[in-house]
Amino acid sequence: MADTTPLFIALIFGSIGIGYLVYGRRQQKKPWFYTGLALMVFPYLVTTPLAMLVVGVTLLLLPRFIP
Repeated sequence: MADTTPLFIALIFGSIGIGYLVYGRRQQKKPWFYTGLALMVFPYLVTTPLAMLVVGVTLLLLPRFIP
C-alpha cells in the first residue's frame, strides 16, 4: 500500500497557495501572488514529507518578511 502522506501535504499547501494567489492578485501584492504560485508548484518537485513540510512552512512565512 502506498503512503499518502505526501499527497495530503501537497493538498494542504496547494489549497493555501490558491488563497495566497487570490489574495495577492486582488490586493496587487506581488510577493503573496508569487508565493501562492510557488506553494502550488513545489510539491511536484519535492517528494519526501519532511522536506515538503520544511519548504512549505518556509514559503508560508516568506511574504511576511518581504515588503
